[in-house]
Amino acid sequence: MDKRILIIEDNNDLRESTAEILQLSGYEVLQAANGKEGVELAGKHLPDLILCDIMMPELDGYGVLYLLDKNPETLSIPFIFLTAKAERLDFRKGMAMGADDYLTKPFDDLELLHAIETRLKKSEKQKAYFSKTLQNLEKLTLSSGSGIAELKALIAGRKIRQVKKKQVLYYDGDQPMGIYIVVDGSFKTVKLADDGRELITGQHQSNDYLGINALLLDETFNETA
Repeated sequence: MDKRILIIEDNNDLRESTAEILQLSGYEVLQAANGKEGVELAGKHLPDLILCDIMMPELDGYGVLYLLDKNPETLSIPFIFLTAKAERLDFRKGMAMGADDYLTKPFDDLELLHAIETRLKKSEKQKAYFSKTLQNLEKLTLSSGSGIAELKALIAGRKIRQVKKKQVLYYDGDQPMGIYIVVDGSFKTVKLADDGRELITGQHQSNDYLGINALLLDETFNETA
């Protein structure tokens, strides 16, 4: 079955030329001329990947991403911004909101196809990983009978987040918004002693969970990750 790509772009020439490249490469393509139409098409057809312009009338790319993230059915669809603006602020804002990648206009055929193929491959790996994670949740021993159901609901609404080396995942005292599962890489959790020293409280590798106790007990985090 062909992968389905949704292009949300108000520039007709760019949208149609991009669609032609993708169709010639074997993809099924959906097109939306504005953000509002794009959100509707995404919810109706659930594409395998979305390409979206940032600067659009009515609803810009940031608004599109925000609305898609609010819908559990579209939350995990790989999302690539198309933008003519290369300022660092735009990149930081988009990635912080959950975008998976950027393509700066003008881009060539190879750049486009490489970005799409890379994101689709990662998406397939992530689906397999989370399928395994749901099975592993059954093995967790929790005092609350409703704990497993709650954790399953959180995993079903998953969102992959890329975290750079030495970047803080959450701080001591933060209110948990969910649980974290390490897909790849490692995390350490630390607390500050009264004398200011940083004490390591844990090391977390692939398949480890962070934040479960704080979430289920409705408490703030008691360490920094």
